[in-house]
This record gives sequence, C-alpha cells and structure tokens, in this order.
Amino acid sequence: MAILTIEELAASLPPNQAIAGLDLGTKTIGLSVSDLGRRFATPRDVIRRVKFGVDAQALLSVAAKEKIAAFVIGLPVNMDGTEGPRCQATRAFVRNMGEKTDIPFVLWDERLSTVAAERVLIEMDVSRKKRAERIDSAAASFILQGALDRLASLANASRD
Repeated sequence: MAILTIEELAASLPPNQAIAGLDLGTKTIGLSVSDLGRRFATPRDVIRRVKFGVDAQALLSVAAKEKIAAFVIGLPVNMDGTEGPRCQATRAFVRNMGEKTDIPFVLWDERLSTVAAERVLIEMDVSRKKRAERIDSAAASFILQGALDRLASLANASRD
C-alpha cells in the first residue's frame, strides 16, 4: 500500500473503478463511495469503531464489495496548518492499513468538512438526532467530493 498525492493517484488510477472517502473519528469511520465515473460522492453507512483489526476488516469488506481502487482519507489539519494528535492518529491508521491492503491512500486536508456537512444537513432540515447519525458519512462525502473535483481538474488540464 502506498500513500499517494492526488496527482500521483490521477496518473495511476484505472478507469471505471470507485474511490472511497473516509472521515476517521474516534467512535466511527464515516464512509462515502464514488460512482464508477468518479463524478459523485455518495454517503454510506458509518463503520462503528471497535478495535483496529475489526475496523480494518470492515473497511476492506466494503472495499471488496464496492471494488474500491483508492481511499481518500481526511487529514484533520488545524486551522493554522499545523498537525495535532488527530493527524497523528490518522497517519498511524493509514500506516497500519498498509500492512493489510495494497489499496493506495491519499491524505486529504479536511478542514471545515464537518462544518460544511453539518450546514447542509441543517439546510435539509434533518433532525439533531439524525444529523448525529449521518454527520461522519456526510463529512466523508465532502472529503471525497473535493478529491473527485481535483481529479477532474487534473484530467481537464492534461487534455489542454
């Protein structure tokens, strides 16, 4: 398993395969999956965290079922650009996943993705209880959609 930049991923991705977006929390892993054309991110059910081995198996099970070519995982960088304990935990999760899979990971700056997801859910008049259930997967969708938009931009630039 490799940790790639979004540009490296764009150069190595096979066509017609989905990408998964992940929002790693302490209690859940928010999950989103792209369509095969890699235009749209769709939220999936969250994975309730138990311990790393169980979490990894659940994630790899989804990856096999959805034919995932890469993971884009949110890197919770502080607003001032520094990395704190949550970034370290995310990097450790990715390193540990490297021992279990060859699927590449892209670390994606996720600043404000949860805030944006919450705003959308509020605008959709989703109740507070349902927002709590959906926020992690909605944040994963924002993370993934940002990466998909960047991949599309890179593809358009290479055609010019």
